[in-house]
Amino acid sequence: MIKIALVGNPNCGKTTLFNGLTGGNQYVGNWPGVTVEKKEGLLQGHKDVTIQDLPGIYSLSPYSLEEVIARGYLLQEHPDAIINIIDSTNIERNLYLTTQLLELGIPMVLALNMTDIIRKRGDVIDTCELAAKFGCAVVEISALNKEGILEAAEQAILLAQTKMVPKPLALFENKIEKVIGEIETIIAPQVVAGESRWYAVKLFERDQQIVKMLGLEPATTELIGKLVAASEDQEDDDAESIITAGRYGYIAQVINRIVHKAQAPGTLTVSDKIDRIVTNRILALPIFAFIMFCVYYISMSGVGALVTDWVNDEFFGEMVAGNLSAWMESAGCAEWLTGLVVEGIVGGVGAVLGFVPQMLILFLMLSILEDVGYMSRVAFIMDRIFRRFGLSGKSFIPMLVASGCGVPGIMASRTIENDRDRKMTIMTTTFIPCGAKMPIVALFAGALFDGSGLIATSAYFIGVAAVIISGIILKKTKMFAGDPAPFVMELPSYHMPYATNILRSTWERGSSFIIKAGTIILLSSIILWFLQSFGYVDGAWEMVEDNNGSVLAVLGNTIAPIFAPLGFGKWQAAVASITGLIAKENVVSTYGVLYGFAEVAEDGQEIWSNLAADFTQLSAYSFMIFNLLCAPCFAAIGAIRREMNNAKWTAFAVGYMCGFAYVMALIVYQFGLYFLEGHWSLGTVAAAFCLATLLYLLFRPAPEEAAEAIDMKKISWNE
Repeated sequence: MIKIALVGNPNCGKTTLFNGLTGGNQYVGNWPGVTVEKKEGLLQGHKDVTIQDLPGIYSLSPYSLEEVIARGYLLQEHPDAIINIIDSTNIERNLYLTTQLLELGIPMVLALNMTDIIRKRGDVIDTCELAAKFGCAVVEISALNKEGILEAAEQAILLAQTKMVPKPLALFENKIEKVIGEIETIIAPQVVAGESRWYAVKLFERDQQIVKMLGLEPATTELIGKLVAASEDQEDDDAESIITAGRYGYIAQVINRIVHKAQAPGTLTVSDKIDRIVTNRILALPIFAFIMFCVYYISMSGVGALVTDWVNDEFFGEMVAGNLSAWMESAGCAEWLTGLVVEGIVGGVGAVLGFVPQMLILFLMLSILEDVGYMSRVAFIMDRIFRRFGLSGKSFIPMLVASGCGVPGIMASRTIENDRDRKMTIMTTTFIPCGAKMPIVALFAGALFDGSGLIATSAYFIGVAAVIISGIILKKTKMFAGDPAPFVMELPSYHMPYATNILRSTWERGSSFIIKAGTIILLSSIILWFLQSFGYVDGAWEMVEDNNGSVLAVLGNTIAPIFAPLGFGKWQAAVASITGLIAKENVVSTYGVLYGFAEVAEDGQEIWSNLAADFTQLSAYSFMIFNLLCAPCFAAIGAIRREMNNAKWTAFAVGYMCGFAYVMALIVYQFGLYFLEGHWSLGTVAAAFCLATLLYLLFRPAPEEAAEAIDMKKISWNE
C-alpha cells in the first residue's frame, strides 16, 4: 500500500484536491486523542494507494495543534510521497512550508493549484525553473476544475515507487550552513540519514520538542546550544529569526526569476475591490447582518419553514404516525407496543428529523458563502470584537450557525486552530438560543407575558451575555489562560461556487446530524416513553393512565427540590427540564402530556392557562433562563463528545453549562423576589454569594504564570 500525504497551507485547495482524488472512497474521523478531523481515502482507480489529507498548516513549527499533528505524522508514519499543494495566487508565502518539507527526505511533488486564476490574470509561472530551483517535480493543477490532479497523483506514485528523494536546499549563509552541518554530524547516530538536515535545522531553532524526541544527552544539548549561541552573537539576531529570514530570502530570489505578472505592482484585483466594501470598518457589519438575515429568512421562515411544516405535519404526523397507528391497531398489536412505536419511536425521532429540511437548506446556503470565500471575511470582521472578551474571530462562525441548531454550530468549531480557544468555543456556543429553544420562549411569552416580543429579544441578549461573561471568566483560569491565538487566516480570492463542493459539504454536515441525532434521540425517546407510561399501581408494574403515578413522576418529585430555589419546584417543571435534554422542543410537548393534552401547537397555546396557574412571571422567566443556558440536547452533547474527543472534557463542558445556568437563574429569581416582594431567605443569601463570586471571577487579574507557560519563545535551551 502506497501512502501519499497532502500537505499545504489553509485554504490552498487541499480539501478540494482530496475530494477530487478520492471521490466517495473516504474515511473521516478524528486524529487519536485530539479534536482535529482526520481524512483519508483510496485514490480513484487504485486499490493500493491511500491519500491522507493532513490539517492545513503554515509551517512545521509546533505552534498549533494542526502543526503538531502534521509534523508527527510526517516524522512517525513516513508516507511514501508528499503532494505539496501551493496556492499559485500567493506562491511566496506558500513556498515557506515547501522549504521545510524538502528537508524531511520524503519524495515530493509540488502541485501548483489555482493556475486557472493565474491564466485569467495573464500571469506566468515558470514551472521548469521552479522545479530546478527546488529539485522536485512540479505539476500545474486546478483542483476546482479537476485539471492536472491525476497527473500530480501519478507523479507522486512514480516518485514513491522509485524512492526519488529531493536534495535539501542550501538556503542559508555559508557560516549558518556550516553550523547546521556540525549539528548534523553530532546527531547522526540518533536520526535516519535522510532526515538529519531537518532535525539539525529544528535544533538550531531551539525546538524543545525535538530535543525530547531525540532524547539527547545534556552534554550534547549543551554543545549544540553553544554553537547556536555563537551564531546568534555573530548575526545579532535570535536563531529562529535567522532561519526564517534565510528561507524567505531564498524564496524571494526564486520568485523574482519564475513569476511574471501581467499587471503592474499595486494594481487591485477584483477580490481586493470587493473586500474594500465588505470588510470596510463601517459597512462590514451592516452588510453581514443583511446577508445573514437573508440566509436565515430563507432557511428558517421561507422555503425551510414550508418544507419542515410539511414533513412534521403531513409526513410524520399523518402519513407515518397516523397510518402506522391504524395498521397496528387493526393488526391487534398490544397497546404498549403501539404506543412505543408510534409515540415513542416515530414521535421522538420524527420531532428531530422534521427539522432536517431547514438544516439542509441552512447548510446549503452557508456552504455557498464558504465556497465563494465570504465566511473567512466574516471571521476577520468579528475578530476585533470577540478578542476583547477572550475569543478569536473564528469563534463567531460556530455561534452564528448555532442560532439555527447547536449540533452544526459545535461542529463548526473545527475551523479554530488553537485548542484552548476551540474548547472554550464549544463550551459557550450553545448559549446562543437555537431554533429548538424558541418554542420554550414562545410558550412562556404567550402564557405569562401577553406574547411580548421583548421576551424573545431578551432570550438572544441572555445568550450573548452568557457567552461574554463565560469568555472573560474562562480566560482567567489556568486551563484557558493567555491571549487568543493570533488571527491568521488566508483570505482566498472570490470565485463562483462549485456545485460538487457545496453539495458534498452540505451532505457531510446533514448526514452527520441525521446519524448522530437520530440514534441518540431514538434511544432517549424509547426510555422517556417507558418512564412516563409505566409505574407501580397497587404494587403491580403496569401502564398508567395518570402520569402522576408514573416512574417519571416519581423521579420528578425526587429532583424537584433542587429547582425550588429557582422558583419552579414542582415535579412537572423538573421533568420538563430533564426531557429538554433529549430535545429542547420536548419541553412544550412534555407539558402538553403532563397537563393531559394529546397534541399541542408549537407555542403550546392550549396549556397557557395551566402554566399561568403554576408559574409567576418571575418563576417563568427563571425557568426560561435555566432551559436556555443549561446543557443542550442529547444530540448536541453527542456532538460535544465527538469534537472534544475526551469524556472528561465533555463532562466538564456539560457541568459548566448546567452550573452556569443554575447560578444565573438563582440570581434572577432570588433578587427578583427581594426587590419585588421584599422577600429574604437562605436562597437570597446563596444568590448574593453567587453574585459576589461571579463578580470576583470577572474582575480578578489573569494568572500570569499560565500565560507565560504557553509562550515557547521564553523557554530557555537548558530547561
